[in-house]
Amino acid sequence: MKLTHLIIGRIRATWALFVFASIMLLFFPLYMVCFLLNDPVQITYHRFLSRIWMACFLYLSGCRFKVTGKENFDGLGNAVIVCNHNSLIDIPVTTPFLPRPNRTIAKKSFVYVPLFGWIYKFATVIVDRKDNSSRRKSYDNMKRVLNNGVDMLIYPEGTRNKTSAPLKSFYDGAFTLAIETQKPIVPVVLLNTKKILPAKPSMCLTPGKIILNILPPIFPEGHTALTLKKEVFKIMSDYYLENQK
Repeated sequence: MKLTHLIIGRIRATWALFVFASIMLLFFPLYMVCFLLNDPVQITYHRFLSRIWMACFLYLSGCRFKVTGKENFDGLGNAVIVCNHNSLIDIPVTTPFLPRPNRTIAKKSFVYVPLFGWIYKFATVIVDRKDNSSRRKSYDNMKRVLNNGVDMLIYPEGTRNKTSAPLKSFYDGAFTLAIETQKPIVPVVLLNTKKILPAKPSMCLTPGKIILNILPPIFPEGHTALTLKKEVFKIMSDYYLENQK
């Protein structure tokens, strides 16, 4: 990347961070209402606020956003949603713009970010990946989310994909959860976030169009966790390769 492009990209990223934080401060008192609510009302209200926040953020950051495949949720019971993960921008744009309220699995470290940590905690299932008991507890909490009729959103790659491959290998958790609860898997493929806010160089934003593609559901009947994982991986990888340009 040329030096001038890098400087411009970092100025844009700094502006975007300022916009993100400023809108968060304005909305923070509204999020505190979540203390008084329980699911599914709490997460529905949270996602409503987050959709407004992220729509303003994207517009002021120079990014456009499109969702395709919403019809794949028509008539579908609550589900395990799996999404690829290329960028720090993925989680804040995915969860609000899915058609239905959802909770996502989240790293414990983000809870300690001032103010943001409270907003984050209301909408997620927290896990400390270094703690076996925390992982077991988070798994039970994900089952509870599904039992409450709310979708569970998981990024099966675990961390951002910093490779040149379409996807990193998937962990088993989302697919074991789908098999045990007999909930369908809904694959979601995000496009262009790696170009807009890449892992390297860090803090470098290039405005563009983010496309969130909701693919047809895959049902767990007749599958093991392993065969379900392999099928979903292939579907998402093929879609990414065919559409990334």
